Amino acid sequence: MSRWLHIPALADERSVLRTSITATLLIALLGVGFGLYSGSFSIVFDGVYSLIDAGMSLLSLLAVNLITAYASSKGLSRKLRERFSMGFWHLEPLILGLNGTLLASAALYALVTAVDSLLNGGRELQFGWAIGYASVTLLVCVLVAIVEARANRRIQSDFVRLDVQGWFMSAGITSALLLAFVLGHALQDTRWQWLTPYIDPAVLAVVCLLILPIPVAVVRKALSEILLITPPELKQHVDEVASAFVKKHGFLYHRAYVAKVGRSKEVELFFIVPADWPAMTIGQWDALREEIGALIGDEGPDRWITIMFTADPEWAE
Repeated sequence: MSRWLHIPALADERSVLRTSITATLLIALLGVGFGLYSGSFSIVFDGVYSLIDAGMSLLSLLAVNLITAYASSKGLSRKLRERFSMGFWHLEPLILGLNGTLLASAALYALVTAVDSLLNGGRELQFGWAIGYASVTLLVCVLVAIVEARANRRIQSDFVRLDVQGWFMSAGITSALLLAFVLGHALQDTRWQWLTPYIDPAVLAVVCLLILPIPVAVVRKALSEILLITPPELKQHVDEVASAFVKKHGFLYHRAYVAKVGRSKEVELFFIVPADWPAMTIGQWDALREEIGALIGDEGPDRWITIMFTADPEWAE
């Protein structure tokens, strides 16, 4: 099974997202088409939900291309590099926040629609077509989710991680739809047939209630990064390393300012040295910067670190 799921083409973020977009568009078109034909608003919602997800995946792919081009200094125009001299990491939480907001809004609207339908007698639908759609869609969702999850063990991308969550969420939605449609089909021509018009809006309402917390959590995380809320774990790590560094070299104290924006870790460190500190060469100060940078770790294109030494505390406040 694992050998069958090994797909060498999914080597990086962009290839995974391109595959996801293609599969999502297929699911979206199937969902809207089958939903309208069978009379199931829950299937239409599933298709629209997938369509929104595909649009956000396209934006994610664009952001990934910009972030990668900036980090590698390749494929990025001079004008873009001059206008965005701080990089494109900020695009990641913006897109994730927009994605979560749109998906939460769609789920909330569908929930209101489902409740309205329940209060007005439900709706009839063709269970045979609905079962066929749900079966095919469930298979596609599970396969794509597993393949992407395996690929992301190596890639470690927040975009791909969110996309995997989206596919598993879609699989859960589709599983609920399939179960409800099978139940509705079984109730036909029985004394419980009067319940069948309520099955589609009822399952839609339940699904919406279950998935609403997921995009809300994504929005909360994105907002924390957009607002540059200090991540406690990163701040604690930097403070511990800097405190040991201060003690080792005889500085007075330090000030640390940290943030996490998308995949980037941004660290500003100020070390207050005694005013009568003996003169040192630029090379010696740079050696100290190299030392503290190595102790902080995570060196790479997504780490933005500034280290300053000063005898004036006002520079650090």
